[in-house]
Amino acid sequence: MKDNEIFWDEQAQEQRLFGSIENFFREYHMGTLLHRCGIRKCRGISPMIVLHCLFALSFLGDNIYRHMVIKAQQSFGKDVLYDFLRNERFNWRRLLLLLCARAVSFIDSLTGKDRQKVIIIDDSVYERPRSKKVELLSRVYDHVSGRFVKGFRMVTIGWSDGSSFLPLDFVMLSSQKEKNRFHGITKEISKKSCGYNRRQESLKKSTDLLEPMIKRILSNGIKANYILMDSWYGMPGIICRLHKHLPVICRVKNTPKIHYGFGGMKLPIEAIYRLIHKRPGRAKLLASTVVTLNDDLPVKLVFVRNRNSKDWLALLSTDTDLCDEAIVQIYGKRWDIEVFFKVIKQHLNLENGIQARDFDSIIAHTTIVMMRHVFLTLLSRRHKDPKSLGLLFHRCCEELRDLTFIEALRRVQTMLTDILDQTEWWSKKLCTLITEVVVKSIFHLLHPTTPLWQSIQEVT
Repeated sequence: MKDNEIFWDEQAQEQRLFGSIENFFREYHMGTLLHRCGIRKCRGISPMIVLHCLFALSFLGDNIYRHMVIKAQQSFGKDVLYDFLRNERFNWRRLLLLLCARAVSFIDSLTGKDRQKVIIIDDSVYERPRSKKVELLSRVYDHVSGRFVKGFRMVTIGWSDGSSFLPLDFVMLSSQKEKNRFHGITKEISKKSCGYNRRQESLKKSTDLLEPMIKRILSNGIKANYILMDSWYGMPGIICRLHKHLPVICRVKNTPKIHYGFGGMKLPIEAIYRLIHKRPGRAKLLASTVVTLNDDLPVKLVFVRNRNSKDWLALLSTDTDLCDEAIVQIYGKRWDIEVFFKVIKQHLNLENGIQARDFDSIIAHTTIVMMRHVFLTLLSRRHKDPKSLGLLFHRCCEELRDLTFIEALRRVQTMLTDILDQTEWWSKKLCTLITEVVVKSIFHLLHPTTPLWQSIQEVT
């Protein structure tokens, strides 16, 4: 009996999962997006059916081999999935960007205008430690472990409002040095295809790709107030290029190789820190000053105490009108992308979800993993944010506004009097005294000259 209950419970969970995925695909018009990105039917199976199957694998705890070969739950074979993934004409990154543009529009409608929205740039290592013949596989340096690993460097750009994070675009980078690549380009494809452009981008510097990616994101109607970056990208050349599109807030390295204009001189950041006035005591914000970059762009440096040591950290903002506290607060949203990397690697099978050797398959798989994250982000936002209820939320707000403070105070007073009257050993005089004490305690929260004070006196 217990086994039957477990079986039916698993069946119900799968039905709810598939229902949620179908609603997600329907609401965001996935069929239209696939068509716009050139992802169309090549043989007898619709791309929507194949994408739905791949999309749900991680939530079912399966991979392609277990789901297609061992369980054989689909009407088509695993070759259909692999042919779908390695098609060089499918523009997967555009599919992700178009989907996230609609998701950003939805989340932005739930967010207040005074809340800062940011675009975050960061990279992470995509490891393939046991692979040998993967296309464009190379030795990349992992800054977390401090060693070289097999894999790719995944540069990701995402959008955040401080509550929800959405990945907008990414690029898989191999090594520029041929001696660090285990394999080169092994697939002969047309130079007009998306796959050819993806392979050419993988051999470029990440710093050369950031500005075109930002332009593509902004051209799709995605709005943000600032660009956030770590110290790895906090170089004067990158900052000046990206500042043309949005103000930049980033952390900068404490290195003698980079100089800033200060007091008519070109000084490294440590020399500037020694010259400026510091705040006394154990202040978290130590100091701030305005300096210039190479092309005389004025920027603001904010020095923050490092909680892990006695050293300090430096934040840079191209918006010099921002106060020090606002710069630190906005830069704190950069941590959302670190959480994103952890989720897609540990829970959404980014590195372990596919064993393909083809570079196009890796791009397609990474896109589907990020789409899963978008799906979970929207579900979480709908569950937590009551504004997602739409008209029902606004009607509830109107009902709440109808209940004024005076009316609420009158109801509290009546309820308190009724409760005390029901108790036999309370005298009527004592009940009145307790009620007056409660009301007078509220009086002290208000100024005697306000109309609200006078209204309360009339009620009592």
